[in-house]
Amino acid sequence: MVKLLKLEYYKNLNYTPFKVFTIMYFAILIIFLCIGLIDMKLFGSTINLKEQGMYNFPGVWNFTTWTVALLKIFLGLIIVFSICQEFSNRMFKQNTIDGLSREEFIGSKLLTIIIFTFISTVLVFGITMFLGYQYSTTTESSQVYKEVFFIGNYFLKLFAFFCFLMFLSILLRKSVFVFLAFFAIWVGEAILGGIETYTKVAGTQAAERNQILQNDFFFSKLFPLESMSNLIPNPMLRLNMAKAMGLKYEFTYPTESLIACLVWCAIFIFGSYLILKKRDW
Repeated sequence: MVKLLKLEYYKNLNYTPFKVFTIMYFAILIIFLCIGLIDMKLFGSTINLKEQGMYNFPGVWNFTTWTVALLKIFLGLIIVFSICQEFSNRMFKQNTIDGLSREEFIGSKLLTIIIFTFISTVLVFGITMFLGYQYSTTTESSQVYKEVFFIGNYFLKLFAFFCFLMFLSILLRKSVFVFLAFFAIWVGEAILGGIETYTKVAGTQAAERNQILQNDFFFSKLFPLESMSNLIPNPMLRLNMAKAMGLKYEFTYPTESLIACLVWCAIFIFGSYLILKKRDW
């Protein structure tokens, strides 16, 4: 493991995009976590998310993990560039000549993914605890840790997303093709999900439609990007102004999305290994 870590470190040490996007990600991450402290203008009105309950326990876990997860593409760029340069610079071929096995190559990339995911998760956990204790209206232990599971969901969401990008990078080997494929899959999932939803609710009344959306099983929820997204729901309905408008926040733990993400992680990792094994590099 130490050997693989050293190998990844020396590969990326002098790779400028790796350093630039790493610094950008963690800097923007901290800024995003503190966005609730800033007064924002919206439709001529001033809104402060802190006063809207963004940092109140237990909802703060939902707010921070959902907000920071929007930035995962920055770390995703690091993963994609790091892997694609292996093939564009023929580093992979040279490493295999020098004795690096396919298993060790996949292992080195997974170690990089795990380290980035772990550091990001720990940072989000620490800042969330600080902001919650600083600005929450309640700090009772029962409320503080009630929804801490969102931190675990955040870790899995990032890990699954990076495994997905690793798979695309090894499959396509060019960063531009990876991002085009990612965009195509994202749009494709949205279209298929919309079609499935429409076929289920078409011709139903509003009450029946809501019942279907809440209780029916949707196959599209098992798609890779959709299952990752469902791990952390949009928390905006938890804001005080949403409650004042009569909007209701409902959350049922997405067990099927959790299982789907774990299965997709295994598929992406094993698929990456098979591609490396089968292709004549």
